[in-house]
Amino acid sequence: MARTLITSAIPYINGIKHLGNLVGSQLPADLHARFLRLSGHEVMFICATDEHGTPAELAALEAGEPVAQYCARMHKVQRELAKGFRLSFDYFGRSSSARNRDLTQHFAGRLADNGHLYEVTEQQIYSRHEQRFLPDRYVTGECPNCGYERARGDQCENCTKQLDPSDLINPRSQISGSSDLEMRRTKHLYLRQSKFIDRLDSWIDSQSDWPTLTVSIAKKWLHDGGGLQDRGITRDLVWGVPVQRGRQSWPGMEDKVFYVWFDAPIEYIAATAEWADANDRPDADWLRWWKTDEGAKDVRYVQFMGKDNVPFHTLSFPVTIMGSGEQWKLVDFIKSFNFLNYEGGQFSTSQKRGIFMDQALDTLPSDYWRWWLLSHAPEYSDSEFTWSSFVDGVNSDLANVLGNFISRVCRFCVRRFGSRVPEQGNWTDIEHDFTNRIQAHINDLASLMYAMEVRKSAQQLRKTWALGNEYIQLTAPWAAIRSDQERAATIISYALNLASIFSTISSPFIPDASARLRRSLHLENTPSWPTSIPDALRQLQPGAELSDPGVLFAKLTEKQCDQWKREFAGTR
Repeated sequence: MARTLITSAIPYINGIKHLGNLVGSQLPADLHARFLRLSGHEVMFICATDEHGTPAELAALEAGEPVAQYCARMHKVQRELAKGFRLSFDYFGRSSSARNRDLTQHFAGRLADNGHLYEVTEQQIYSRHEQRFLPDRYVTGECPNCGYERARGDQCENCTKQLDPSDLINPRSQISGSSDLEMRRTKHLYLRQSKFIDRLDSWIDSQSDWPTLTVSIAKKWLHDGGGLQDRGITRDLVWGVPVQRGRQSWPGMEDKVFYVWFDAPIEYIAATAEWADANDRPDADWLRWWKTDEGAKDVRYVQFMGKDNVPFHTLSFPVTIMGSGEQWKLVDFIKSFNFLNYEGGQFSTSQKRGIFMDQALDTLPSDYWRWWLLSHAPEYSDSEFTWSSFVDGVNSDLANVLGNFISRVCRFCVRRFGSRVPEQGNWTDIEHDFTNRIQAHINDLASLMYAMEVRKSAQQLRKTWALGNEYIQLTAPWAAIRSDQERAATIISYALNLASIFSTISSPFIPDASARLRRSLHLENTPSWPTSIPDALRQLQPGAELSDPGVLFAKLTEKQCDQWKREFAGTR
């Protein structure tokens, strides 16, 4: 049994996330975690809310709440929405936790001790109107790279170029809109990322199976424009991890906090420690996932994220790990995604454009969304959500293929065999042929799932479902029962066992419908990925009780589609 550590990019606390955020990290990570558990692996699946920095302060200011209160409230909201989408985190932590504070300060201390931090006195934008320094995200303006007019002071949302506030054209305060800004001197700690270029280059080259998207982004940041630059890791803010060495002050840094992009990835480690605390486990139980000298040497660590998060996870966070000089686990595989757009535009949390997780769950059950998003995951290029595509995908895949097969088989059994699994007689060449085909399909599906090929896995699963309808259409139990009840019983028993297989292999994609199907088949054992299909096709005992699961997926109508287009016309 292998051990796999899975982390999903931690979402900002500043509001409810949209479907593009969901499919870009958390949902495919959940798919992988669920599949590995079914396959007998030991999994630690970690996520958290990213609660520090300017996004939190601005969102709290807009909400009229103290920032700590706002973050506590929104953490609960995001945690419940994650449950609503059936994201199977082992723990959903908070970057404002004491564990993350202590670990962030620990890493900074180690980096300083090893000579990887230095102080820089620099010019920073100061707002005379607000009488305060404005950290990167408090400043907006025109991007010097692409001309986007609402670029942030740390990164342009449009072209993803990393920026400093002083790079912006016509900068203004995000808080007040004031352009009464000036440059003033302030002092910060910088991380010597440039010292790690060769080491990072060799490490990335050693990851031969990384997606092209991940490697290309990392290499571009590593070498273009003069190479990887040193990066400030402190900010003039109040809300955040205080710049200290443990409980000791850091001279000259008394009124500063660590940059959110320094402490946020450390929360992956901290959240695992929070998991141990929440379950009354000793430190050894979380260290075995993260410290190679504490048992993590045999752990495979996989990260899931959108492409805009790749630079920090392939470069900055690894520099923190490497520079500590300690035996922390480096990532083994980074699964990155392009962007999911919305009806000809972009999803945007800051501009509240698109459909958000709470709205989605208020509209339809989570399985509808999980299936469409995973089957259209933006793996190799940006993809686009449209309501027409969504309705077509739900109807053609979930209702017409899987739902139709389950409905035909279960209702026929209830009507003709009294809600009991009939006796399965001898197989004909048809059953032997379909068994071989199903075995091949499921073997291919498992290979794709291990490889984290999300869209191809969904396509393969649909092909497997389609075999069920093909089998029923070919064997025609409604005709067979008129002359050969034993043959009809074998057909229905075989099909019911196939439905039980579908309930297992579909569960990483559509867990609620799969659980409902298992309940209707009265399967009480914990499912595991089927390896021997001939055995799996005889697991239901003759005479076992059967319930009609009803309509697993209702067909969506053109009228509903038109209504949703109007209701979600690009603004929240």
